[in-house]
Amino acid sequence: MPGLGKTTLAMRIFRDSIIQYQFPITIWVCVSEEYNKKDIFLTILKKFTQQDMSGKSEEELAQQVKEYLLTEKFLIVMDDVWTVDAWNQIEDALPKSNRYGRILITSRYDTVALRANRDRLPHRLRFLNPDESWELLQLQVFGKEGVCPPELEITGKLISNQCGGLPLAIVVIGGTLVDKLSSIVDTETEWKKVSDDVQTYMSNDVWNSMESIMSLSYNKLPYELRDCFLYLGMFPEDYEIPAWKLIRLWIAEGFIKPKPGNSLEDVAEENLKELVSRNLVMVHKMKPEGEIKTCHVHDAIREFCKSQAAFDNEKLFQEIRMSKDGVFRPNISELHKFRRICVHSYVVDFFLTRPWGPVLRSFGCFSNSDISLEPEYIKLVMDTFTLLRVLMQIPSGDDFNFLPESISILWNLQTIIIDTSSPTFDVKADISKMMQLRHFKTKAAVILTKKGKGKAGENLQTLTRLSPKCCTKQVFDKAPNLKTLGVRGQLVALLDNKNLANLGRLEKLKLVNDAFPHIASENPLQGLPQPDRFPPNLRILTLSSTFLDWKHMSVLGMLNALEVLKLKENAFMGKHWEVVAGGFNSLEFMYISRTDLQLWTFSEKGNKFPKLRCLVLKNCEKLHEVPTSLVEKLQTLDMERVTKHAVTCARKIEQEKQMKYGEQSTRRGGFKLIIAPGDERSNYLYTWIWKDLFHVSCLFSPKNNLKLVYSKII
Repeated sequence: MPGLGKTTLAMRIFRDSIIQYQFPITIWVCVSEEYNKKDIFLTILKKFTQQDMSGKSEEELAQQVKEYLLTEKFLIVMDDVWTVDAWNQIEDALPKSNRYGRILITSRYDTVALRANRDRLPHRLRFLNPDESWELLQLQVFGKEGVCPPELEITGKLISNQCGGLPLAIVVIGGTLVDKLSSIVDTETEWKKVSDDVQTYMSNDVWNSMESIMSLSYNKLPYELRDCFLYLGMFPEDYEIPAWKLIRLWIAEGFIKPKPGNSLEDVAEENLKELVSRNLVMVHKMKPEGEIKTCHVHDAIREFCKSQAAFDNEKLFQEIRMSKDGVFRPNISELHKFRRICVHSYVVDFFLTRPWGPVLRSFGCFSNSDISLEPEYIKLVMDTFTLLRVLMQIPSGDDFNFLPESISILWNLQTIIIDTSSPTFDVKADISKMMQLRHFKTKAAVILTKKGKGKAGENLQTLTRLSPKCCTKQVFDKAPNLKTLGVRGQLVALLDNKNLANLGRLEKLKLVNDAFPHIASENPLQGLPQPDRFPPNLRILTLSSTFLDWKHMSVLGMLNALEVLKLKENAFMGKHWEVVAGGFNSLEFMYISRTDLQLWTFSEKGNKFPKLRCLVLKNCEKLHEVPTSLVEKLQTLDMERVTKHAVTCARKIEQEKQMKYGEQSTRRGGFKLIIAPGDERSNYLYTWIWKDLFHVSCLFSPKNNLKLVYSKII
């Protein structure tokens, strides 16, 4: 039964700290009904290698998977396996001789479970009883049990019982009850209306009742949220949706209406949070600073979005799928009827039919497979879909290293996202002619080979990642409203560049020192631009592979608007960082990863990061301690792969916080300490084991007995 909580339970196991410690390698694979065996193998291989393997055959990938898993201790979750045939094909790539690997499967069908393991009966989830249903509804509406006003309790219990014990139904209907009304009387009236509606649509068929509950939730959505919600059906089943991508797609589709004093991006972000609060969208990952990073929707909700979209808004979108007999459904000849389509598999076959979509506004494709097309077909895409405003994936292979001139025809395009393994990317198109372009994003170093003659650029807000040699006054003058800029390449060219200071609206800057074809560590930066050469309103700064000396941090400390600082991949190097007091007056979040820093001190008394709320330390494997002087304002300390001394220091900070705020300091906004399971156990369990083993060895002198005791303790 969909919605009983199979995936939720599997995810709880997958993320459990003990499981994460016991299995150094954990991999989550979404299989789904329309699985792609090649995509499954690529997902597993991404855990072991950064090498691009999309060009290999399924047989070669299966052999690679088997070799990598042969000796590793791993846990792989295969979520939503539909058929025995699907499992058989996946099982062929799994090593039979590895006693330390484990596979956890979720499925709707007993036949799959019994085929996967004939010696163990599957764990079947049950429906919730009335008490559990009421408990879950309270958690969804109020955040905890026992706080429901007495006036609402009778109606609330009636609603939870009407959901038939199906957790997903309770969660969705709970989202409709969260509306903040002016008084308890109004809230009670609204809850009774919901109860009457649920009773009207409920039937003995729990699944049909689930669809009715989703309809009720959808009908309670404000009109400006409805298209945003239904649009989620454009993404593949179990797809992890990046929040930034979803927000930009909503804007490009015209779903976001402007509000005074807010950008379209701000309004779209609020819409996403509203859908999350109504339990229609589930948060998958959060950014360290607390924003939504990725999200997803339940399979049942996705199916509802697809079916509802077929009726609403003159067919909001249409998914094109290939049937078992090799024919696309709906037929390609009907493409001229649709304004938005999505094609997630057999993409090359789709374009080889030379589709014609004169009114098509959006083309969506999310595929891990290689979908390389010949150049003449790429031009055909541009010539055929001339009114396109959203192109979610350009149909080219991973070696795609240029943007053809023909894309300039798509004058209505708002967002361009390029996924390529090439270190550089030539833009042969004149993007200054693309009047509606708002976001251009890729990880390669973008080289603008054509001097723009058009007047476009006023709408451009995101440009990542630009080659340093293209950071010219001419380029920036044409994009005065840039909010996000990424630069990749030999950053030494930026040291004397005054052009960044002219970007008065730039809030987010990422600088990646890529000395290709040389190694970045062999070409470290000798310094940073002076503070007055940075954008004046810069809020978020990321440095990567710059290999700077820590003394240059004082330059960043003088950026008065800086709130978020991310130092990645050896951005700063050196054993000692002595902080000069008086800087970083606005900094709230700092992220440091991969550095040889050992000692972090302050030169004098005074304000030390006076507003710092969150500190993240990753792969700082030589850092001796975290300065306890940061204790005053710090609310979150997140550590992974650090020394035992640093962990001990973090525990002292935690103790000081608890003394100040009490044991419930986390709930009261005092302090939250996050330590990776491996670090915590390696630092404390290791010492405890050997201390106890010293005493055990006095009682059991034979070596074999000592090994037995040791294994039991582990």
